[in-house]
Amino acid sequence: MLDITFVRENSEAVAANTESRGMKIDLDRTLELDDRRRELVGRTQELRRERNENSQKMKGPMEQADRAPLIERGKAIKEELGALEEDLTAIEQECNGLLRAIPNMTHPDVPHGGEDDAREIEQIGTPPNFDFEPLDHLALGAKHDLIDFERGADVAGSSFYFLKNEAALLELALVNFAVATIVRHGYTPHITPDLARPDILDAIGFNPRGEESQVYGIDGHDLCLIGTAEIALGGMYAGEIFAADTLPMRLGGYSHCFRTEAGAHGRESRGLYRVHQFSKVEMFAFATPEQSEEIHEEMLAIEKEIFTALEIPFRVVDIATGDLGAPAYRKYDIEAWMPSRATYGEVTSTSNCTDYQARRLDVRYRDAENRPQFLHTLNGTAVAVPRAIIALLENHQQADGSITIPAALRPYMPTETIGG
Repeated sequence: MLDITFVRENSEAVAANTESRGMKIDLDRTLELDDRRRELVGRTQELRRERNENSQKMKGPMEQADRAPLIERGKAIKEELGALEEDLTAIEQECNGLLRAIPNMTHPDVPHGGEDDAREIEQIGTPPNFDFEPLDHLALGAKHDLIDFERGADVAGSSFYFLKNEAALLELALVNFAVATIVRHGYTPHITPDLARPDILDAIGFNPRGEESQVYGIDGHDLCLIGTAEIALGGMYAGEIFAADTLPMRLGGYSHCFRTEAGAHGRESRGLYRVHQFSKVEMFAFATPEQSEEIHEEMLAIEKEIFTALEIPFRVVDIATGDLGAPAYRKYDIEAWMPSRATYGEVTSTSNCTDYQARRLDVRYRDAENRPQFLHTLNGTAVAVPRAIIALLENHQQADGSITIPAALRPYMPTETIGG
């Protein structure tokens, strides 16, 4: 979340930024509550000082007639303090709730607009020009017995699936290749819990409850299934203070990811593109404010390296304000060419969240003067397996129906082709 002092001193910029993101907040009420909170804090401090002075006066010898008013005043102070502290707690809770709804500020170079207004930065690779009628990933999966949605639905419901045969091996190959790549770039590998407490999800910026939630809760337990390893990796160090010379701290995470995809429909929900469970390799970093933009570009470069090695044509886009999640200061997506859609589809994203998540997680570092300061957090997808499989199957299919395994994955696969 944003610092309330920053919000107060930059209220016009905060309001304009929120409007550009297409979000609604009650800024006037937030500042009104903060005014009242400041008044109550000041009055509470005055009463506590008076209470201490009153106690000191009663320690010395005195006549009962002199002691009685001090006792009465002590009782009055206690009652007033109790009422003030109760009011202060309620006001702080409401103010913090409104403050947490305010999105992060936005990088000045981010394009304005919605989903269709993302700015293309570059294209890498050329979409294939097939001299035959290409199949989509569902037809290819059926042809080679790779994906079973029907039995997945029998076991777990719609949008669940089994990966079989070479597709199961392909998932493991993608995971191993992605992990090997990020480790080579200095990211410490982790296999994370697939569950986290709701307060950790909320701190990272995921809404664990309510109609808009994309999160699965566990009945009878104060736990949720995670939607990304970012949640677990960010939550690992909640409440901690880093030494500056340990930053940037680069973390890699492999996890299963679970999303309800409430409201998802249409073409983008077909097949493996939008599913309830998938595997993902994630990058996460804690950095000083001076380091974070460089780390953001580093994560994007690693994502580009991975998809270039997979021989998949893709483009890089700078996501527009109205399509940014609340924590993101700036987000780049990689969109892979998907022949069945005759267009590009998102396969990775990387976001610089500045100190927005760190404030909610209370993760800090000590600056050159040894003062605790909030650090910056960043995240980036190395590989989200199902969408990578879509792009691999469709781009590497051959006229005879076989699918060529790109050279980068062959060390992790027992075969160089699927079918044929």
